Amino acid sequence: MFENKKILILGLARSGYQAAKLLIKRNNDVYLNEFKTEDKLDKDQVEELRKLGVKLIFGSHPDDLLDESFDYLIKNPGVPIDHKYVLKARELGVEVINEVEMAYRLLPKSVSIIGITGTNGKTTTTTLTYEIMRKAYGDRVHLAGNIGYPLSSIIESVKDNDIIVMEVSCQQGENFKEFHPHVGVFTNLSEAHVDFMKTYEHYKETKARMFYKQDENDIAIINYSNSDVMDELKDIKSIKKYFSSSESIEGCHLVDRDIYYYDEKVLGIDSIKIKGIHNVENCMAAIMAVKEYDVSNEVICNVIENFKGVEHRLEYVDTINGVEYYNDTEATNIKCTQIALSSFNCPVILFLGGLERGQNFEELNNYMEHVKAIIAIGSCRERVKEYANSIGKDVYVYEHLVDGFDKTNELVEPGDVVLLSPASASWDQYKECEVRGSEFKDKVKELKHE
Repeated sequence: MFENKKILILGLARSGYQAAKLLIKRNNDVYLNEFKTEDKLDKDQVEELRKLGVKLIFGSHPDDLLDESFDYLIKNPGVPIDHKYVLKARELGVEVINEVEMAYRLLPKSVSIIGITGTNGKTTTTTLTYEIMRKAYGDRVHLAGNIGYPLSSIIESVKDNDIIVMEVSCQQGENFKEFHPHVGVFTNLSEAHVDFMKTYEHYKETKARMFYKQDENDIAIINYSNSDVMDELKDIKSIKKYFSSSESIEGCHLVDRDIYYYDEKVLGIDSIKIKGIHNVENCMAAIMAVKEYDVSNEVICNVIENFKGVEHRLEYVDTINGVEYYNDTEATNIKCTQIALSSFNCPVILFLGGLERGQNFEELNNYMEHVKAIIAIGSCRERVKEYANSIGKDVYVYEHLVDGFDKTNELVEPGDVVLLSPASASWDQYKECEVRGSEFKDKVKELKHE
């Protein structure tokens, strides 16, 4: 499979780069097309692919590039689902897949996959699951998928009977044909990525697609309290198992402040360092997944109780003079900031704002009870100020995060939380939101050493 074929890879990025390297080694005729010009791309990657014999076309999508002579079009997940090559490939009968689907078909049949998807929480759940499985099974466990490690990048190191823990995005699900996990986890479902997926119905379907190919021997771990998830998976063939933070069920559930796996207590939620009921649910989902591999409670507790969160996602940074600092720079939309604010029942100083793209800050109204002051930043800072004034919250306006940080020193008292959860993208000032989060953490470090 995938040998002596003519293949067009659409889009470079991590997945296109790794797919090209893997396919060229298998004696395929590989073309890679990227709209960015060569000077905007990683020079070392480009030279490596060129030396390997990959035919590179940069700077445009030529109308005559794709024809019936190609066997496959491998689409980068970030490429629009209605791209002209995708539509043309369907007309020509050229199979459209993605890097995950391609790599999946090359895996040894004995490899077990834990696939984790959902609107929110999938990165935390994936990381937790991987850390627990790694502690239990060592080098047999691999991390891959949307979390930043293309599946094709680990293919050559995966052996028979190994286990792969994968984060799966809706963009990847769009071009799944055969891919399915042996253990699938669906954390939750709410409206997102509609600009890319065109409709919420299509978004839900792509999120669920990896479950549709499961059979009676596979496991689907489902958030019992999320009606959209329950509805989307109602007709799947796999064995359904459930978790819920709000209902007593057969599965993973809460008894008072303890997480139970069926009738067995696993750990108390007060020992979980990552804040919020959503993170309790993420822990439950991870527990359900690893229990399918007979992981002990001792191993589970050891990992969860020492887990401080995924960097930049409601990440605990430090406590200084009784004040806790949290970096949630990945909260680039209102929903994520709602989740962050619901995680605290103490006074919060909130950094809010960034790129102006018409965010409706009023959707935060029901989550602002504990916010004692807002630091308005970024290109939409004046609108943040107007919003703060409309709900009677103290607000201080600064163009840059670092300037607003000094104001927090005047405002904080022991027991407060300083939270960067901007409900806004970062591209008005930063290349990516992680840079914004690192800047926040650097300021906390400076405070520590003052």
